Amino acid sequence: MRLCRGRRDIRSMIKNLSKIPRRALHQQHGFTLIEIMVVVIILGILAAIVAPNVIGRIGDAQVSAARQDLRGIESALKLYRMDNFAYPTTEQGLPALVTKPADPSIRNWKGSYLEREPKDPWGNSYLYLNPGNNGEIDIYTLGRDGQPGGEDEDADIGNWDAE
Repeated sequence: MRLCRGRRDIRSMIKNLSKIPRRALHQQHGFTLIEIMVVVIILGILAAIVAPNVIGRIGDAQVSAARQDLRGIESALKLYRMDNFAYPTTEQGLPALVTKPADPSIRNWKGSYLEREPKDPWGNSYLYLNPGNNGEIDIYTLGRDGQPGGEDEDADIGNWDAE
């Protein structure tokens, strides 16, 4: 069975196509202004609902990052102690984990224990005490406000209260 029997069938198909209104052949498909406005309004409502929930969690994430940093610094200090038989002094501080202290008693320094001096999630240097007030050594940050004490994100976070 053939689809086309000859020139007559092709001519009749062309005649039938010419009967279709040109408007139907060249109809443009798109969105109306109202449809676009409805989508924009829906997206705005969703953003207004979701944004406050996401922004509130940023502080929690920074506190968690600080606690994780403290664990890493404490591990680096333990390696330093294994090599040098003592923790760095308070005066030497955490920079002793990055560059060798000038103290001549440090003979077994094995290279950088950290790549760079650590900063807390708020951009401040971590603080270090040897001997510590809460343990053998204290590593801590003063939180978002940079002041002692505080609550929530402004609270001090130290290796003594690691969860």
